[in-house]
Amino acid sequence: MDEWLNVLLGVLIPFFGTCLGSACVFFMRGEMNPKLKKGLTAFAAGIMVSASFFSLILPAIEESRDMGRLAFVPSVIGFLIGMLFLLALDILIPHIHNDKSEEGVKSGLKNTTKMFLAVALHNLPEGMTVGVIFAGWLYGNQSISLMGALVMSIGIALQNFPEGAIVSMPLRAEGMAKGKTFLYGVLSGVIEPIGAVLTIFFASVFLPVLPYLLAFAAGAMFYVVVEELIPETAKGEHTNVSTVCFAIGFVVMMALDVGLG
Repeated sequence: MDEWLNVLLGVLIPFFGTCLGSACVFFMRGEMNPKLKKGLTAFAAGIMVSASFFSLILPAIEESRDMGRLAFVPSVIGFLIGMLFLLALDILIPHIHNDKSEEGVKSGLKNTTKMFLAVALHNLPEGMTVGVIFAGWLYGNQSISLMGALVMSIGIALQNFPEGAIVSMPLRAEGMAKGKTFLYGVLSGVIEPIGAVLTIFFASVFLPVLPYLLAFAAGAMFYVVVEELIPETAKGEHTNVSTVCFAIGFVVMMALDVGLG
C-alpha cells in the first residue's frame, strides 16, 4: 500500500507544478516579459535534456549491461521509436506549432484549443517518463531507487511551472478571465498523470523491455526539446539569456539526480 501511495505522490508532483505555474495569472499582470519567457522555456528544456540522459538513458544502458558491448542497442532502438512516436503525434494532432502560423493548421479549431493541444502534446512524454521511472522502481529494477524516481518527478514539476505560466499568461493578456485561464493551464497538465498511470499499467506487462521503455521516454522528450523548445528560445533577441537558463536547468536536474537519486 505504501508503495502505491509513493507512486501516487510521484505521479501528482509534476501536475502540481503545472497548477502553480498556471496560478501566475492571479499575481502577474499583462503579457509575460519576452526575456522571462525565453529564460523559463530554456530552463525547462535544460531540465528535460538532463533528465533524459541521467534518469532515463543511463539507467537503460545499465539495465542492459548483460549484453556487453551491445548494451547500447535497446537505448538506441527505444530512443528512435520515441522520437518517431512524437513525430507521428506532431503530424496528426492539430496544434499551434511555434513559427508555423495557424494557417498551417487547417483544422477549424480555435486558437485556444490549438494552444491547449500543443501543450498537452508536450506534456505526454513527460507523463510517460514519470510512469516509466516509477514502474521500474515499483517492479524491482535495481538501477532505479524511490528517491531517484521522486527526483525525476520534482525535476518535471520544476519545468512544468514555467510551462503552466506560458500557457495561461497569453490567454489572460487576450482578455480571458483569470479563473478560465487558470483552468486552461491546469487542464493542459492533466495529460501527465493520465499518461503516467497508463504507462505504469502497461509497464507491468512489458517489464522485460524496460530499457526500451526508458529510452523511448527519453526520445519522446528529446523530440519536444529539439522541435519546440529550442527553436522558441533561439529566435529573436535575448538568446544569450536562453543559453544561460538552459545550462542552469541542465545542471539543476543533474545535481538533483546524481546527488539525491
